[in-house]
Amino acid sequence: MVQKKPLVLIVMGVSGCGKSTVGALLAERLGVPFYDADDFHPESNRVKMAAGQALTDEDRWPWLDLLAKEAAVWAEDGEGAVLACSALKRAYRERLRAKTDRVRFVFLSGSKDVIRQRMAQRQGHFMPPALLDSQFETLEAPGRVDDPTDSAIHVAIDQEAEQIVGEVLAVLPDRSA
Repeated sequence: MVQKKPLVLIVMGVSGCGKSTVGALLAERLGVPFYDADDFHPESNRVKMAAGQALTDEDRWPWLDLLAKEAAVWAEDGEGAVLACSALKRAYRERLRAKTDRVRFVFLSGSKDVIRQRMAQRQGHFMPPALLDSQFETLEAPGRVDDPTDSAIHVAIDQEAEQIVGEVLAVLPDRSA
């Protein structure tokens, strides 16, 4: 029997949708490490966002390339992982998948009003609620799991984190992570 390589799940969506909360819980349930893509941003990106300036694609490419390299290591040499990363554009998701075919996306979707309320309650995060509109403008939602070119497991955020994780685990096509 051929053993499958570990899976890297990327929990994606706009800022404030619950990527870190759901991602950490999902990683715990799968018994794999959890990483937050925000921790991989260079200081220049953090400063720019904290000043209320949206990142450009030129700001993002080196960061996404680093994340793709890390994902390949987690999938090829490691035990798999869960990564919380906005991955708002199809081009970003393609970049994240460039180094390994063991990446799967989980898209957390919700209304702008719900997410704005969540963001207003956060303390000490470098992404200000004022940038939420730009996040929604940038978002190119992925297709459903039956679209192999840009697919994701879609989950609505209007439920508890445990329920979201349960939905993801129920439909994971490959539980080898």
